[in-house]
Amino acid sequence: MWELRSSLFLLLHLFRIFHSITAIRKDVGFPEPRFCRTSVQGRYLLADDNGHVCDALALDPETRCCPSTGGQYSCQGCNTISQCCDSYEFCVSCCLDPARTRKEEVLKVKIAKPVTAGTYSSVFDYCAGRCRHNSDSVIHENAYLSDAHHCFSLPANYSGVTVPLMEARLGGITVVVGRQAQSCDSVCKSKGQSCVATKLVVLNQCEM
Repeated sequence: MWELRSSLFLLLHLFRIFHSITAIRKDVGFPEPRFCRTSVQGRYLLADDNGHVCDALALDPETRCCPSTGGQYSCQGCNTISQCCDSYEFCVSCCLDPARTRKEEVLKVKIAKPVTAGTYSSVFDYCAGRCRHNSDSVIHENAYLSDAHHCFSLPANYSGVTVPLMEARLGGITVVVGRQAQSCDSVCKSKGQSCVATKLVVLNQCEM
């Protein structure tokens, strides 16, 4: 009889301990793991939505994020004036920099030209889309203006761009007027400058 009472007491004691432990664990808040979205175009490199670029093998298998040890919002191989890069992944990374891309502007940009086309749902979607397909970096619809053809600038016909914003897009650009039929390259070279052809679409806006 004594052994039975001892066993019951021990079980009751263990139940109380277990109950108190589970109650404590319920009160502890564990941060939910964050999963990254990544670009998928490159063969070797990836850009995540945190603005990091890494080798595909360095990607965290659980979070799908690049290591945070590298530089964030890297513009390696990019011309920050023309906003064009020679690498898709670094174009996305550079574009994600809040200092270069305004969320309130890019979320108004249409994904395609048709009137019924929707707008981008996030800055990452905008950067990934614009860096992949950008008509401002193409000439004659079948050739790139330069090797740096991954561009993230706002579309030239973006209706939300006001005159001050249009002028801001020409920051660092010296406007030189040439003769009729004279090429941008020849005019700029005569002044010791180089042509930034992607900015011609901005200059050709009637508002300017």
